[in-house]
Amino acid sequence: MSRSSALALALSTLVSGAAHAGPWGLEADHTTVGFAVRYMIVTDVKGAFDKVTGTIEIDDEDPSKSRVEVEIDVASVNTRGAKRGEHLRSADAFDAAKLPKLTFKSTEVEVAKDGSIKITGDRSRHGVTKAVTRQAAPLSAESKDPWGGTRRGTTAPATINRAGFGLTWDKALEQGGGVSDTDVLIDLQGELLPKK
Repeated sequence: MSRSSALALALSTLVSGAAHAGPWGLEADHTTVGFAVRYMIVTDVKGAFDKVTGTIEIDDEDPSKSRVEVEIDVASVNTRGAKRGEHLRSADAFDAAKLPKLTFKSTEVEVAKDGSIKITGDRSRHGVTKAVTRQAAPLSAESKDPWGGTRRGTTAPATINRAGFGLTWDKALEQGGGVSDTDVLIDLQGELLPKK
């Protein structure tokens, strides 16, 4: 039920031609990893992870050599419901005490002629690591902020199968399962700053 790194996958929206020739880091105050999961077959419950860190190494001359690493603090899950948050952090779901991080680390980056990017990497959730591949759009162009800094940004959606990562808790309902296994939507809104 997470995004990391779908977070990770989305952050992998690399592009050639950047003016800043060094690593970029996720800017915590303007980066979110949100998710939505169908609940009781009638509505989507939405939430986010409030603590996300990551580094993107952009190789301007050869984007295929670029690298992405993202880490999400599981205990920072926030669905605007205290009891639901406690349950998500418990052993029924993320088991934050034993498995505190969701991670993504890229292993291959491919850039198509149209500029779209395919990122392959290892995504780890709930103690399960799997190789995943996702398409991503290019990062935005660099822009100056009011304080003289340089920023870039990206957004990226993804769909994950929560059961495939060991998140199998559910409560049977008369009309079927209570929590969707396959339709967990992840949305990354990421802002990047040059790392010092």
